[in-house]
Parts: sequence; structure tokens; C-alpha cells
Amino acid sequence: MTGETWLIVGASSSIARAFAQLVAAQGHRVILTGQDKAHLDACAADIEIRHGTVARVIAFDAMALDGHAAFLDACGAEAIGTLNIFLAIASVPDDAEGAADFSAARRTVMTSYVAPISLLWHLTPMLAKQAGGRVIILGSIAGERGRDENYIYASAKAGLHVFAQGLRARLSALGVAVTTAKLGFVDTSRTWGRVPASLSASPITTARACLAAAERAETVVYIPGAWRWIALMLRLMPESLITKLATRKKYRPID
Repeated sequence: MTGETWLIVGASSSIARAFAQLVAAQGHRVILTGQDKAHLDACAADIEIRHGTVARVIAFDAMALDGHAAFLDACGAEAIGTLNIFLAIASVPDDAEGAADFSAARRTVMTSYVAPISLLWHLTPMLAKQAGGRVIILGSIAGERGRDENYIYASAKAGLHVFAQGLRARLSALGVAVTTAKLGFVDTSRTWGRVPASLSASPITTARACLAAAERAETVVYIPGAWRWIALMLRLMPESLITKLATRKKYRPID
């Protein structure tokens, strides 16, 4: 094994599982965390058999903010060598649900923004002490611009992007690389047939791009790369034009 450990938060997601396999294949120790411990135990067993490295599982509830410090202490106790983190927790509501039900909106903001920054805030002293390591934060192209669709999720991701910028500035002098991966569409059953292949990426392709960007200490990576230019156009587009496009749609009034 190498002298690195990857802490993978939200390890049940398809991207996180693919990432865990990649770093385990490099000989790194992995810590899988999430709520479905039985599923993660099976993933850990598979990793150990395939790659001959150590895979540990620690149960984690992102919404239990008061437990984040103890959770990271437990992760630190399992880590060997430099601790890296792959942060892949988020909640994407249905557009109509998020607009009509504040509990859904609140869950989205808590899971996609508050929980990640709580974890990163508690992790910062550990990263500063070891004076090294890599952090990969899964963001979204949605956070580039507020639009009429999915704006609650988009606002959470936009906030996470800005937090990552500040964290990067704070930790760069200590040798810690913080990479924000701004994802377009991931090729899953939810997007199959709806998104052009050039604008979507498979979980394994996404995981490889994240790891390559972290190894190069890139600050921001768009996946697929075409989204970099789409994001630029979105940022340059006048808000009046975005609003005009939105008013052409018909929405059911929110009760």
C-alpha cells in the first residue's frame, strides 16, 4: 500500500464507487462512508479482493451536523499517511417538489451546502496539521447561474463553489490541493436518452477526470470539458434574457 488514505464521503453514489475503485487500484487505503452500511460493507469487501488494499467502512449521516467532528476523528484514526477527501454528497429534488415544499428545499440546501461546508470546516485543522493532501469537491454546472429551473439546488452548489475558493486560498500555502469538479450530466438511468453524449459522462469517466485533476492540483475542472464553454456563455448572458426565456414557459401556480 502507499502512504495515502482516501476518505470518500457519500460512497454509495455511482461516481464515488468508481472513484474508490480507481484509488484502490493505485494501492491507496480507502474509507467508505455513508448511511447504507450494508451496501458499503459489500463495496469494501470487493475492493479488498480486487486490489489487495485496505477498505474500511464508517457510518455517516450528513444531516447530523453535531456528529461531524467525532466522525472525522474516527476517520483520522483509520487513516494511514496523508489523508485525502472525495466529497460527493448532495440532494437534487424534483423541480416542482422543491418549489412547492419547503422541507424538500431545506433538505437540498442542508445536504448540498451546509453539510459539506461543516465537514470541510472540521477537516481544515487536520489538513493544515498534515501540511498536504488533496480535496475533491463535487460541484455542478447548475451553480454557474440562477435560472428558473432547479434554482434551489443551483444556489446551494454556487455557495459551495465560493466556499471551495476560500478554502483553496487558505490551504494552498500549506501544500493542500483543493479541486472543484463542476459536473454536467452524468450518464445514468435518469438522463439516458435525454442528453447528447458529448454533454454527459459516465461515472467512471467522471471519476477518472476528478482524479487526474487532483493529481495535477487543478483548481476547477469541468466534466465533460465542453461545459467550460457553456458555463462561460451562461455567465455572460444578461439576466434579462434568461428571464425572458423563462417567461415563455407556463408554470402551474404554487399553492
